[in-house]
Amino acid sequence: MASQPPTKTSTPQTSDEERNIAVVKEYMRIAYSPTENKGRSSVAHLCTEDSVFDAPTTFPGCETPLDYADSHAKVMSAIADLHITSFDIVFAKAGHVLLRYSAEGSHCGKPHNGVEPTGNKAKWHAAAIFEVRDGKVYSFTKEWDKLHMWKQLGWMRGDEYA
Repeated sequence: MASQPPTKTSTPQTSDEERNIAVVKEYMRIAYSPTENKGRSSVAHLCTEDSVFDAPTTFPGCETPLDYADSHAKVMSAIADLHITSFDIVFAKAGHVLLRYSAEGSHCGKPHNGVEPTGNKAKWHAAAIFEVRDGKVYSFTKEWDKLHMWKQLGWMRGDEYA
C-alpha cells in the first residue's frame, strides 16, 4: 500500500481492527487521489458487492461506496490537487471504523458546474464511519459540511450553489 497521511489520535486496536483500518485507509487513499480515482473501478476490489453509502445531503443519489468514488472523481477533476492532510481521529471496534480527517485543495482543474477555475484554496474536515466485512468495505456513512468548502472555493453565489 502507498504512503498514508499521518494519524493524529488513535487507540490500541486488535490485529483484526488494524486490518479493517488499513482497508478503510486504502479506500480513502484511492478515493481521494486525483490521479488514481477513475471512479468505481478504482475501488471495486475494496468493496463488497452489496455495499451501501449514506450521505444524502452532500452526495445525493450516491447509494454505494462505488457511486461515491464516481462522484468524488468528478469533484477532483475540479480540485485537481485535493488530498487528505491528516487522519485526525482513527479507531475501530470489531468491524466498524471511524475516521475524522482533514483535507485541502484548490479549484485548479476543470470548471465546476459552470464555474471556471477560481484558484481559490479550501481546507475542511469530515467524518466517516465504515463497516468492514470479510476484509472489504460494506458500508460508508459520511458527515461533511460541503458548503464550508464550496464557499472557500468560490462555488457559491450568495447562499446558492453555483
